[in-house]
Amino acid sequence: MALSARALNRSTLARQSLLERQPLDVVDAVRRIVALQAQQHASPYLALWNRVDGFDPAALDTALAERRLVKSTLMRVTLHMVAATDFGVFREAMEPTLRAARLGDARFRASGITPDEAQALVAALLEYADPPRADAEARAWAGERLGVPLDPAAWRMLRQYAPWWHAPTADTWSYGPRHTWAGPGGPPRLTDPAAHDAGLRTLLLRYLAGFGPASVADMARFTMTGRTRVRAAVRALGPELEEVAGPEGVALLDVPGAPRPEGETPAPPRLMAMWDSVLLAYDDRGRMIPPEYRGQVIRVNGDVLPTLLVDGRVAGVWRAVEGGIEATAFHRLPEPVWEGLAAEAASLTALLAGRDPLVYRRYDHWWARGLPAAQIRLLGGGEG
Repeated sequence: MALSARALNRSTLARQSLLERQPLDVVDAVRRIVALQAQQHASPYLALWNRVDGFDPAALDTALAERRLVKSTLMRVTLHMVAATDFGVFREAMEPTLRAARLGDARFRASGITPDEAQALVAALLEYADPPRADAEARAWAGERLGVPLDPAAWRMLRQYAPWWHAPTADTWSYGPRHTWAGPGGPPRLTDPAAHDAGLRTLLLRYLAGFGPASVADMARFTMTGRTRVRAAVRALGPELEEVAGPEGVALLDVPGAPRPEGETPAPPRLMAMWDSVLLAYDDRGRMIPPEYRGQVIRVNGDVLPTLLVDGRVAGVWRAVEGGIEATAFHRLPEPVWEGLAAEAASLTALLAGRDPLVYRRYDHWWARGLPAAQIRLLGGGEG
């Protein structure tokens, strides 16, 4: 029997701890949901608040300070927070993609640095970044080693390719505006194709456990890895995967025994973080975002706004303002849903009060440009 679109949605919510918050340690929570997209410093905190029962942001601070959780450029060539124990294999999985995207970038090639020189420089940088080094310090050291200054564009490509970690600081959300780099405890294997292929198989199994059932196209989108390479990994996994029928009989893949709740399973409302992974993990983003709302949520420059999740799908956006959370619904919502959102907003406002009450305020220009608003409410401070 084919899974319905609602059943696929509920599978994602169940595996991502969005049907019910779970009493998990922050490291266990991140491992369960695979990775947290982390280019915006507050977002991993808000993502875990949505998923962990009794979430304490100080626990995430501590896990980052102790390097049990780490942040680095990984899937989709963007920043992700992952368990330190997962970093090596995930980075090996992503090596061909990151090498092509960063060392193959015209801005890096214009520097004249050869691939062999880049590889040697990266290995030296990882040693140099123990103890952690400020970005300007690391760039100057790399230029001295090469014998020529590194221009900003080439350095940006190189530092995004290097398999090092962002070292946390004492800022509000553990990281500030200035980068500091730390060498990983055990550098991943960057020149071993067998390690890259094995890493991809592991990453795809973890992806399906956290986001499945899914298609080859979904897996390719999540990783930004070519479909040919993904198909080869799927073939190599063989009996470790099972095929299930999705909507309209589309063939999907999954790991045996993973939860697949019924489509009618209740889904509580949530106030999702910017760039939450569930919005970006699929080639068919209609699993979570109604097609008519996609352009309002995923902006032309790639910004992914904080969203209202209602009945498992995006129904609007939110922002923190003076007095509470301003929720903009793209269609009218029933009063019981607003009551649920208000309870979420009260919890979120309490979390933000000790950190950054106006989180994401630099993105308010998207509201100034206009959004489709069927209803706007100030949750926790009255109605707008």
